[in-house]
Amino acid sequence: MNQRTLLITLTGPDRPGVTSRLFSVLAGFPVTVADVEQVVIRGRLTLGVLVAYAGGPPTGTGGTLGALWTAVERIAEDLGMELELSTGSMAKEQRRRGRLHVSVLGAPLQPAAMAGIAGRIAAAGANIDRIERLAHYPVTCIELAVSGADPDALRAALSIEAAAQQVDVAVQRSGLYRRAKKLIVMDVDSTLIQGEVIELLARHAGCLDEVEKVTAAAMRGELDFAASLRERVALLAGLSEDVFERVRSEVVLTPGARTLVRTLKRLDYRFAIVSGGFTQITDSLVAELGIDYSAANTLEVVDGKLTGRVIGEIVDRPGKARALERFAAQAGIPINQTVAIGDGANDLDMIAAAGLGIAFNAKPVVRQAADTAVTVPYLDSILYLLGIPRAEVEAADAEDGLHTTLT
Repeated sequence: MNQRTLLITLTGPDRPGVTSRLFSVLAGFPVTVADVEQVVIRGRLTLGVLVAYAGGPPTGTGGTLGALWTAVERIAEDLGMELELSTGSMAKEQRRRGRLHVSVLGAPLQPAAMAGIAGRIAAAGANIDRIERLAHYPVTCIELAVSGADPDALRAALSIEAAAQQVDVAVQRSGLYRRAKKLIVMDVDSTLIQGEVIELLARHAGCLDEVEKVTAAAMRGELDFAASLRERVALLAGLSEDVFERVRSEVVLTPGARTLVRTLKRLDYRFAIVSGGFTQITDSLVAELGIDYSAANTLEVVDGKLTGRVIGEIVDRPGKARALERFAAQAGIPINQTVAIGDGANDLDMIAAAGLGIAFNAKPVVRQAADTAVTVPYLDSILYLLGIPRAEVEAADAEDGLHTTLT
């Protein structure tokens, strides 16, 4: 027999006991719980309960289900809450397919942006099943659970709308696919840290202008990275190795970097950095942040002076992708359960190889190639794309006696 459904929605001032009273009444009737959602916004509760039952719609007041209808109305009146009742069928509920998570980030997030995103979802023939706020500062992140859409088509449509509305939008499959990502592989320069290490070194060598021009062209993908690196490193010849200590003190983490690494490590994620920069700097980041894996270039030093050469194989664009694969193998994690984050053309191969590729304040060529782009300056915003609310991050920090900051 086809099961019918009754959706009960209570809206009004939040107070203890609303949920328990409703379910206590439902317990006395021949219904089963099919779905429940509850949200409280500024002290106002919306509680939705979908129950299933056999037979025709509960239109009367004399039958058993008619009595349920009357009992629910009595609860709403007693609590001073608004009540909405609507009937349907389980067959209708089961037609939903293609569950996706759509994350929208804005600073600030304007109503027009949400209207545009919702409109694109509707135009794709999809349905928004649930909306939840994951963060309200320093950026606002709203997550929508969407069903009935093709992920690739929806991602393409929403990327156009995101650019028009100047917000960030990510589309990901829901369920175990999303929850299973356990390895984060991140670029260092202009991603984990602000600025480029080679430019900090160049400032001490007196060749900053020349190095900046080559770096910018390489990150846009206009120059071969390995050749450009050798060209820039040659300009550092003769620097004392004491420069490494000075540069380490000048390195500034991107806002939210500590929070991102700390939170993911709590959740047993593995964390890796891959850098076209230098081990003389990245090794200190590994020790400071508790990073699991790292790969970077090494500057040659002879008799306390930089020679202007790099030792060993250069970590370039394909080298970063190979490092991601190597780290995933060492951690026993499938490639499709990895997340790669970067900003320059040198990161394109690892972003393409990962299960989720994120362009962070990236060059246009990287934004176009990545699964999603983050343009706000806070690295911990990536937590929201992984479905981790800011409130839970702050609660975990408080339990550990820490204060959540933007560092």
